[in-house]
Amino acid sequence: MRKFFLLTALTTTIGLTQSLTSFAQERVRVGWAAMTASHAPLWVAQDKGFFAKQGLVIESIFFGAGPPAMQALVAGDLDIVVTSAPNVVNPRLGGVDAVMVMSIIPTFIDHIISAPSITNPEQLKGKIGSVNRFGSISDMGLRLSLKRLGIDPEKDVRIVPAGGNPERLAAISKGISQFTIMNEPFIKEAERLGFRDLVNMATLKIPLHGNGVVTREAIIKTRRPVIAKFARAITEAIHYIKVDKETTKAIIGKYTRLTDPEGLERTYRNYTSVLMDVPYPDPAGIKTLLDDMAPKSPKAAAADLKTFVDASFIQEMEASGFIKQLGKK
Repeated sequence: MRKFFLLTALTTTIGLTQSLTSFAQERVRVGWAAMTASHAPLWVAQDKGFFAKQGLVIESIFFGAGPPAMQALVAGDLDIVVTSAPNVVNPRLGGVDAVMVMSIIPTFIDHIISAPSITNPEQLKGKIGSVNRFGSISDMGLRLSLKRLGIDPEKDVRIVPAGGNPERLAAISKGISQFTIMNEPFIKEAERLGFRDLVNMATLKIPLHGNGVVTREAIIKTRRPVIAKFARAITEAIHYIKVDKETTKAIIGKYTRLTDPEGLERTYRNYTSVLMDVPYPDPAGIKTLLDDMAPKSPKAAAADLKTFVDASFIQEMEASGFIKQLGKK
């Protein structure tokens, strides 16, 4: 099983060679599932040595999607996955002891992009919208956003699967759909092609963890100090991202291969605008998903949403003064 997952993932081992005198180095296998700036805290913690500072050696493994990364976590091939709420909720409802220990992106930060003739959300009615695939975070985000805008996603519009951001941009360019959901830097490219940035979904303030740190309760029981160190490194990276924009943009560019200065600036603003100083995994970010699933899933309707998150690691950082100290740097 381990061999299968490692062969189907793009594996990058980050060798951290800093001298560590106060910590014994511990290896942590981390999976992540999207080449977007929502993973900037992970990248910054690697490149700026925050993991090494905590005595951790990170084996960073890129997966094309969240579900296979979660399968690797369940199989014992990973210790942590950086992923979204659906990849916690669905396995948990299936009996897996998955749990989110901190939030990185606490809401939807994509934008609804439309044909230039659509000037307000009301005009989306009767149109075709495209998402990555049915059941994906983009599908859920678009449907929930439409509801907030007073549009019934089941009756007022038609939603079709089209693939990732490049494929969705192609679909709207060809007229296959008239609106879609996108994040930076694709929003900039869509505007360049004449499409309209219709709705910034972050302004709708829909609580749902678009990205967070996920592990298993069994791993917490056996390696709690390691998970705590990982959480501290990510929290320090979040603080660093907010205070050193230029270095952060350079790191984002390194991983995403984005070189356009304006694109990097917009990407930085888009993602950092929602980063929290105290990254609690708020149960509300799980409730949104469970409520959406409840009409068709008795398990979701009956689930105790507090079992999907473990806020103790953030609580410990607050109580120790770790987070407050970061604010003084």
